[in-house]
Amino acid sequence: MWFNKSVFYQIYTLNFCDAPSFNDGIVEEHRILRVLAFSDYLKKLGIKAVYFNPIFSSDHHGYDTRDYRRLDERLGHNEDFKKVVDDLHKKGIKVVLDGVFNHVGRGFFAFEDVRSNRENSRYRDWFHIDFNGNSDYNDGFWYEGWEGHYELVKLNLENPEVQDYLKESVKFWIEYFDIDGIRLDVAYSLPRWFMAMLSDFARSFKPDFFMVGEVLGDNAGYMFDEGHLDAITDYPGYKGMWSSFNSLNMFEIAHTLKRNMFDMYRGKSLLTFLDNHDVDRIASKLSDKKKLPLLFALQLTLPGIPCIYYGSEWGTEGKKIPGMSDDSLRPAFTKSEPNELTEYIEQLIHLRNEHPALNSGQFKELLLTNKQYVFEREAEGERIIVALNIDDAPFVAHFNANSGTGEDLLTNEKHDFGAGSELAPLSIAIWKTE
Repeated sequence: MWFNKSVFYQIYTLNFCDAPSFNDGIVEEHRILRVLAFSDYLKKLGIKAVYFNPIFSSDHHGYDTRDYRRLDERLGHNEDFKKVVDDLHKKGIKVVLDGVFNHVGRGFFAFEDVRSNRENSRYRDWFHIDFNGNSDYNDGFWYEGWEGHYELVKLNLENPEVQDYLKESVKFWIEYFDIDGIRLDVAYSLPRWFMAMLSDFARSFKPDFFMVGEVLGDNAGYMFDEGHLDAITDYPGYKGMWSSFNSLNMFEIAHTLKRNMFDMYRGKSLLTFLDNHDVDRIASKLSDKKKLPLLFALQLTLPGIPCIYYGSEWGTEGKKIPGMSDDSLRPAFTKSEPNELTEYIEQLIHLRNEHPALNSGQFKELLLTNKQYVFEREAEGERIIVALNIDDAPFVAHFNANSGTGEDLLTNEKHDFGAGSELAPLSIAIWKTE
């Protein structure tokens, strides 16, 4: 499928487009069209799919939906986003939307009806409500909020009317916008049957429709078979990558990879990332910023579906501030800001796009130390060896290359494996073997 051979790009849409924090329901600017100025840049970078965080009408941050079938008023009109999708498609870039189906905002039309009409509302069974209690908002009734966040009203997904409403909303996204996939927000909170139902429904319109679930932990293999998902988010791999670099302990990421590939998720796809809208920017997380290019190189040569968070390919920094908003992780941009790091990442993405061994090849570990990691990727008769050295000193690596020579795809230089392979300090080599 196309998604297994794609590098994704994530955009936190509301903040990226510099939208106001709260939605007054009035369209004043067509901010979503700002994405059009980035589409040529994304194509040049080698991106094959863009994943947009919530774009539909919401109260505040996008995950508190008011209306699943209209673009957030702070971003513009539906036809504006359709222009964006059409433009990306013309450049060979797929579009994936955030599907927030576990909960809605207090401004959601059905919940507003319940607040007005209480027991007489036809939507009372769309939620988990006790009219004998009270809420943190003094509504005169209690309702279930997502994980205690009462601005996020939990939907009753057992209700056939709710199921039909959400399915028809997805149908609208596919038929009107022509989207190519959905990322299921808090998939770990969703019933497995619901994910399977929604996945099958979407694929009835597009057989190659991509369904990925947000999973924060691990050992969630049931998501694939029972939830009919194509991929889940790889938080253990995310932690393993930055932590291995900071602690100079490549054994951590190697252990996580082997656990993922050969134990919990054998033959399955994971969405890999170095950062996203919920965690510190990787440029702020990494203790030695000189190693930032190497960390991107590792992500883009390992198995998985790599996803790059907007701006991180420029080295953008940002840290979570406890008790505060996450706006520091989600800056606005009016234009792309490529630099030397971006050029390096672009080279890596194009190598991954061009070489089957890198985008979908089998994985085999060849050498592992605290500061060095050598592995092999192989597919379609192509074999590539990746050798990483995160030490400040050179290192001579001895491993069985099953080949006499190779060509470094980054430098085009020939390499002889015969007497050991010298790895320069803070370097990565990507050798295509003879």
